[in-house]
Amino acid sequence: MSRVVVTGGAGRLGRSVVAVLAAAGHEVTSFDQGHVDGLPATQVSVDLIDPQATADAFAAVRPDSVVHLAAIAVPGALPDPEMFRVNTQLVWSVLEAALAAGAEKLLLASSPTVMGYGSPGGWEPKYLPLDEEHPIAPWNGYGTSKVAMEQIVQMAVRQHGSRMRFGTFRPCFVISPEEWLGGPTQQGHTLEERLADPSLAAVSLFNYIDARDAGEFVDAWLARANDVPNGSTFFVSAPDALYDGETADGIREHVPAAARAAERLTGTQAAFSSARAEALLGWRASRLWRDCLVRAGESS
Repeated sequence: MSRVVVTGGAGRLGRSVVAVLAAAGHEVTSFDQGHVDGLPATQVSVDLIDPQATADAFAAVRPDSVVHLAAIAVPGALPDPEMFRVNTQLVWSVLEAALAAGAEKLLLASSPTVMGYGSPGGWEPKYLPLDEEHPIAPWNGYGTSKVAMEQIVQMAVRQHGSRMRFGTFRPCFVISPEEWLGGPTQQGHTLEERLADPSLAAVSLFNYIDARDAGEFVDAWLARANDVPNGSTFFVSAPDALYDGETADGIREHVPAAARAAERLTGTQAAFSSARAEALLGWRASRLWRDCLVRAGESS
């Protein structure tokens, strides 16, 4: 179908994105400093912070499309100034190299943390479920870097939108296939532990997305990027909450500042809306935790 570069293709989200795109018939190249055995892609080791190395790698592949996932992915992993510098520099390097190589599409992974939940200064949503029109309020270097990354994309639309399509997506708490079977999540605990102790997921309003569903969103965007407004931003969330009960009850108990807004939620409804992705791209997540989770002692 087309040549696609996935930056960060060896990562937790990247592996599933690569697998989905390859299965859909794309010729996929992963740019990452890591290597994964069996990844259905050509794997190129490149330091994307280095503009010249990045330009050389893109020039060799000349992709039709670029999916930019590479970033420091864990808030607090670096001091705020360094986090901001690394994540924004990665976008500049990839954007400039993609333009020079003649790519036609670029999709960037942002984060729901741009909303500002978990702020030590207090955070109260104006409404739930959260959508792309809700005000953002990042409070740390990670969330602020993601806002800056989104703004670089919007700048690129204004400069280069006549020749290239751009998009941004905010994947919720990513769950890779092995984590349904008991593997540790990005935060170190298992999904069973996350469900047993709702405080672990409450700060982010119990959001989640299966990495394969996120990969299918990427494939849907690549297929329809020319049909949606250039530079569109999308939340990518499961339609339910990672909470063993009704979502509003969990929010009332564990995130009291959001209790009033939670009254609009019904049943197990997610606190993040992917309605825009469904309306514009025809995408909806299909892997729900109640169907996918294999609890200790169960067979898969």
